[in-house]
Amino acid sequence: MRMISAADLPGTIPVFPLPGALLLPRARLPLHIFEPRYLAMLDDTMKTSHRLIGMVQPLETPGGEKEKLHSIGCAGRLTGFSETEDGRYMITLAGVSRFRIRGQVEGFTPYIRCDVSWDGFERDLGGPEHDMEFDREILMRLLRRYFESRDLKTDWESLNEADDELLINSLSMLCPFSPEDKQALLEAPSLTTRRETLVTLMEFALRGGSDGEIVQ
Repeated sequence: MRMISAADLPGTIPVFPLPGALLLPRARLPLHIFEPRYLAMLDDTMKTSHRLIGMVQPLETPGGEKEKLHSIGCAGRLTGFSETEDGRYMITLAGVSRFRIRGQVEGFTPYIRCDVSWDGFERDLGGPEHDMEFDREILMRLLRRYFESRDLKTDWESLNEADDELLINSLSMLCPFSPEDKQALLEAPSLTTRRETLVTLMEFALRGGSDGEIVQ
């Protein structure tokens, strides 16, 4: 698959509001699509040249007619899908770039479409980021304590072999933090900041702080 350049990024994209589901640039997010409105979104997306879907955290605002969304999300390119016998899809989104929502588009689609700006996120289209202050041994010790406290299982060998960005971003996406915490990880301006936020969230949880559940 060819790389997407800034010139390829459209001004309007469909968005998928899903609490706790985080996508980051150069990471992959598997999703199970079954609601009719999102099946329609998927069908329409496959007809476009960019095949981009924006993942965004919804804001909890009971009673509002229009669904409220966080202003920053991350677009992923549809890179794989399979259809089940009963018409559902298993898809994979490859993270391309974060975006800022300028407004929701009025129209007749059953799903949400937004006008978006990619300004300020040009770095997302480049190669992997590096965290010059990253101490893997310290993070892995904290991670083992966090996973044991939550009775979580993982492939430790794969984590040990992952490069810095893949490790930090995968943990940000997979750990069961609250939607607001996921948003903080998404908006981190650098890999170093994201790693520092990740460490803070795990330490907070180990001290008895509450954490949310991922819905995916």
